[in-house]
Amino acid sequence: MILNDFLKAVRQLSDPRFLRVLLMGLALTIGLLVGIYWLFATAIGWLVPDTLTLPWIGEIGGIDAALSWAAIPVMLVASIFLMVPVASAFIGIFLEQIADAVEDRHYPGLPPARQVGFAEGLLDAVRFLGVVIGVNLVALIAYILFAPIAPILFWVVNGVLLGREYAQLVALRRNDAEGAARFRKRHRTQIFAAGVLMAVPLTIPVVNLLVPILGAATFTHLYHRLSRAAPRTG
Repeated sequence: MILNDFLKAVRQLSDPRFLRVLLMGLALTIGLLVGIYWLFATAIGWLVPDTLTLPWIGEIGGIDAALSWAAIPVMLVASIFLMVPVASAFIGIFLEQIADAVEDRHYPGLPPARQVGFAEGLLDAVRFLGVVIGVNLVALIAYILFAPIAPILFWVVNGVLLGREYAQLVALRRNDAEGAARFRKRHRTQIFAAGVLMAVPLTIPVVNLLVPILGAATFTHLYHRLSRAAPRTG
């Protein structure tokens, strides 16, 4: 059933509202990655000399340029970790637009959702961003100590985080805070599984750029499917 929610989200990627949000998200994400790469390359230019003289070999030039080019694949790998906070920030800023598009197409006739203001969404995004960064910095120790299973640990940790936040924000559109909390507790297993489903493609460079928009849409489907027979509050 969760896979069906995800496939519905994938099939709606051609929706103009999805594409608009996707383009904005891609622009923000690429801008962030380019900015970080520029800082990294600039630091290399400051710290590494243009030429290096080695015994018996002589002078070697272009060291800083070579390291700058080598930083590109490093940034692709780093994007795996960078996309986690990007995905979390994306939730609070763009979820409302994606959820509206999903509900208009798949759940017509619903009463208007509780509108989350931009300031409220941004504040929640910043708060959750801090939690995501903090937890992953702590988990980094576990990733290093248990390197062979680091991907699994990454999926579990971020599956819990992303699942909780996506489910909470989607549920808040149709419930008060108490009702949203009840929804999360009642369906914690499926929410965790859906969160892991979002965390896995975060480890695939380029593909991970699609995760935030697909996550928002998938959890909107998941919310309506699971709450269909349950009484709503708020």
